[in-house]
Amino acid sequence: MNLGLSIHHHAIRHPDRPAVVADGFRRTYRELDARSNRIAHMLLGRYGVNRGMRVAYLMPNRPEIPELLAGILKLGAIAVPINFRLELSDLAALCDSALPHVMVTDSATAASAQSVAEARGIPLVVIDAEETGNDLERSSAEFSAGFASIPSSDDACILYTSGTTGLPKGAAFTHLAVMHHAANFALECEVNGASRYLVSLPHHVSVTVGFAPCFYVGATIVMTEVRSFDGERFLRTVNDHAVTHTEIVPTQLYRVLKSGRGGKASIPSIHTIAYGSAPAAPDRVAEMIERFGPVLTQLYGMTEIGGIGTTLRKHEHVEALRGDRSRLSSAGQPSYGMHVRVVSDAGEDADAGARGEVWFSSSYMMRGYWQDPEQTAATIVDGYLRSGDIGEMRDGFLYLVDRKKDLIVRGGQNLSSKEIEEVLFQHPGVFEAAVIAAPDPEWGEQAVAVIVARGEPVSADELRAFCSDRGLSRFKTPTRFEFIDSLPKNGSGKVAKAELRERYRGEAGPAPLVGR
Repeated sequence: MNLGLSIHHHAIRHPDRPAVVADGFRRTYRELDARSNRIAHMLLGRYGVNRGMRVAYLMPNRPEIPELLAGILKLGAIAVPINFRLELSDLAALCDSALPHVMVTDSATAASAQSVAEARGIPLVVIDAEETGNDLERSSAEFSAGFASIPSSDDACILYTSGTTGLPKGAAFTHLAVMHHAANFALECEVNGASRYLVSLPHHVSVTVGFAPCFYVGATIVMTEVRSFDGERFLRTVNDHAVTHTEIVPTQLYRVLKSGRGGKASIPSIHTIAYGSAPAAPDRVAEMIERFGPVLTQLYGMTEIGGIGTTLRKHEHVEALRGDRSRLSSAGQPSYGMHVRVVSDAGEDADAGARGEVWFSSSYMMRGYWQDPEQTAATIVDGYLRSGDIGEMRDGFLYLVDRKKDLIVRGGQNLSSKEIEEVLFQHPGVFEAAVIAAPDPEWGEQAVAVIVARGEPVSADELRAFCSDRGLSRFKTPTRFEFIDSLPKNGSGKVAKAELRERYRGEAGPAPLVGR
């Protein structure tokens, strides 16, 4: 069983239901089934791709991506979606890891793909080239019996991590794990056959949290441009395509708020906006709910578990606004089919309210890192996947403190960058903030706040005073403030703190007044 077979079932049950739409593009489930069959037959007949072989694809979000993914899954090959923003050196390292049999690209990214593929003897397929179109037309549109015989224990995809902690690693997922996660996502975000799901994130992070759930339940996938995000354009797209569901990262959420557009009446079709990938400021979350209604669902997880570990559900957002607003700082409760532990340094479950590393266990987490048994053994221990995140469990809700690598050790004490960031986010002149560690000759490390300002100029002294007014101790208050136009981010929308640490590891003079 695989998700390609799900598409075939939907083509029989609901042949005329829209499967994929975009501006000027529409595929029904009957057409998606036939088109993905052609892709599978073309990959097999023209390029010799068969069960277990990797098919990488490098391109921006395009409406053809769902049918390409479906064709790969039907064939029993392994999908390797690639972040189209990767530098050539990172792209080369990824290809050396995955060793794809074929690479699929489009005319916009063909030059980058070709330079890497040719050096490794990898055949290149340009999805929007006339030659590829002709190959597809000559390929059979019939569903092959072999498509239904792929073992669910086979690998379905390799999802490369975002690389916030070094070079990306390939998390390998079986067909069964992908389907289990798809069912869970559909439950948590209330996705069904009538849903219209807008893919607002790059395709390489949308396999398990976008395409797979829609394939599973027969929902409609709405594809749009994601190379730049504009709040007003997002709201227009939601209206133009009657979008009911989407997932965004906090930066996108802030830009929607910054657009100043109206409330729920301005996007009446929206049912669920899932947000995650990075911590969100509770005040911004509250503002989003107040403007657009109780549509927010927070998802906390990581690539290695498919995406969802814990969920702060819609009603829990509403209850927090009516009572204890600090609950908005929570990552929620364990999701369906997921067991979450907070583990002390001694390897035991931490007491309630005590800090420890967050460990996950579920049927839908990765099988392991592709061709990397050492990293797999270090990450999966006794059936639990070690997240590298520090958290604490209170009243059944998980509260994240920081990533182990992001803790600031100042004078022998651990400072949480997340705690400091949440205070800074409350300042009206702060659009985004990232707090990192930098060397300090006396204290070992110091906290450096990197700020993207909005509106009127803001100064370091003003922010220090604000931190004090909000109850942040002087010891925790950043000693340096750096102001930049935008924070560097990876393809998942997470702040690239390793890049910031490298940039600001030296000494700096007084922070200037800067506006945005």
